[in-house]
Amino acid sequence: MPFPAALAASALLAGCFATTEATGTDAGERVRVAMMQPPRSGLSPLSDDAFKLSRWSTAETLVKLDADGDARPALATEWKQSGRSWTFTLREGVTFHDGTELTAEAVVRSLTRAAGASPKPRILDGVELTVEAMDAATVTVTTAEEDPLVPQRLSSPQLSILAAKAYRGKTVNPVGAGTGPFELTRVNGTSSAALDRYDDYWGGTAKAPGIDVTFVPDGTARAAALRSGEADIVEAVPVSQAALLDEDLITEVPMPRTNTLYLNTEKGAFQDPALRAAAREAIDAESIVKGVYEGRADVAEGLLGPALPWASGLREPVRRAKAGDPDGRTITIGTFTDRAELPEVAAALQQQLQKAGFRVKLEVREYANIESDALAGAFDAFILSRATVLDSGDPAAYLYSDFASDGSFNISQLADPAVDKALHKAGATPTGDARRQAVIDAEAAVLATDAAVPMLHERVIQGDAADVVGAAHDPRERELVTLDTHVK
Repeated sequence: MPFPAALAASALLAGCFATTEATGTDAGERVRVAMMQPPRSGLSPLSDDAFKLSRWSTAETLVKLDADGDARPALATEWKQSGRSWTFTLREGVTFHDGTELTAEAVVRSLTRAAGASPKPRILDGVELTVEAMDAATVTVTTAEEDPLVPQRLSSPQLSILAAKAYRGKTVNPVGAGTGPFELTRVNGTSSAALDRYDDYWGGTAKAPGIDVTFVPDGTARAAALRSGEADIVEAVPVSQAALLDEDLITEVPMPRTNTLYLNTEKGAFQDPALRAAAREAIDAESIVKGVYEGRADVAEGLLGPALPWASGLREPVRRAKAGDPDGRTITIGTFTDRAELPEVAAALQQQLQKAGFRVKLEVREYANIESDALAGAFDAFILSRATVLDSGDPAAYLYSDFASDGSFNISQLADPAVDKALHKAGATPTGDARRQAVIDAEAAVLATDAAVPMLHERVIQGDAADVVGAAHDPRERELVTLDTHVK
């Protein structure tokens, strides 16, 4: 990195990583974490902020997912299905950070609040559920239609179980209300957060005395924090900065995350399927992988990438519309700065699409300032880095959220009966080979519309200081600092 840029990054970070003093004879060092995106909704678990709570091991769910995406016990120890209803037995001896006990009533309160939220957590798109306490330690979750994915859905961090104190106002406040090994004690707006070890955690005692989090949207500054020793763990190191770091300090993890160009099918140039096809044919994803990502990504064959190895074996060629002539049509592409590569991707796409005959304007902002416009269809196209199995470990939920006519994250404004039919079928198919095939069929239905052009599948680069032990490298971006994470 050129010296002026390094100096600017150091100035940006000065004073940001002040560490809260630990107490006790065996307190050890607190883990200092530099995170990419600031809170969007005051760390409400009903938003994407829930994944921060999960990565800090402060909020927990009834179940968790193993490496294969299967449900495993967490706050619930067992469950059974009977038609539309699933009954969960709660773990004994669990307390919230305010000292109150985990009860069936607390679970009902949290899940009912999530089910009635507007907008709903993505994992509940198209799902109507009710929750009932059978006794103090048992709850039953009932869906309007039989749903084979209820346990996986309940693993989403957006369905975390919090103490009653979290729900006293109109918003959900997770401070001091979780059940994990670390208690969220302080949130300083969009700049920082602090967590202390919770010594009464049901799963044992965390090895670190606490976590100090600083939100650093600038990727160069995050990398500089690792180099300077001001951060112990840095998430999402930009590709451009990876080569400047000691290879021993970075870990490259294939992600179920796809960099996709969403095309507005409701209005503007891309209401025309022939112009959507023209845009698809104009995109050279391989050059973007080589030029922007320096080879640290995989060219997309579909919406689902190599993190789901079964997808490529089931995928077949898709019949699409014939490309038309852009004839100088003007389009506006939006994207955000929080992921350092995306503005570069936008610039590359601008050149490629202009070469094909479009006139291209770019609009680039921080994600928090552009998301609402993207969801409202304010752009002709939008570049998004999207996790495909973030919530349930099952891609059907992502496909429904992004491409169903009533999906909560339908940036393409797509309303296609064939797509809706395929998505509903995928969501209703039992887990296993049949469901995987139904998911691929739904992917094919989406791709046939050219509402989305998948370009590449990302690999996340995480930075861990040399004296960090036990940091999680999680493809689903649910874990980061765990019970075993500590600084030597």
